[in-house]
Amino acid sequence: MNSLLEIRPMRPVDLPSISEIEVLCYTEIAPESDECLLAKLSASPSTCYVACQQHKVVAYLISLPGSFEHPPELHAVTCELPPNPDTLYLHDLAVSPNARGTGAGKALVERFITRAKELNFKHASLIAVQGSKTYWERYGFRPIPQTGALKAKLASYGDNAEYMEAKIR
Repeated sequence: MNSLLEIRPMRPVDLPSISEIEVLCYTEIAPESDECLLAKLSASPSTCYVACQQHKVVAYLISLPGSFEHPPELHAVTCELPPNPDTLYLHDLAVSPNARGTGAGKALVERFITRAKELNFKHASLIAVQGSKTYWERYGFRPIPQTGALKAKLASYGDNAEYMEAKIR
């Protein structure tokens, strides 16, 4: 990992930088609006992070305590956490193209896994998009069989979206 890389909690003031990174990284699905991103950050500020180099946001990770059976919808402008969450859901990870290879993505995922352990979650979940399934498999995530309701929800995440789970030890 780059020694000049800082991982810190995400703040609302980071949203313009996050939106810029999102537009560069998500080419197969429509990026979420600032309103959608702020709703997720406001719902769970202790599980959302940015990676900075020289005080500039170069990557981000948004995660939420959630219900394994009901992953959040893409583009939702509100975000209400379930009363008894059973998974830490990794909603979004993106690394600016000019920061790839710096360890920013890995550092953010490691911070996410540490936070899942701190919150005593037994597993984490995510929806892999844009062919990222093999990337997530490196961190122990495995595809979950898709039910009819889950398939319908995944449709908004683009072709070949995969719901995945990892055991947290």
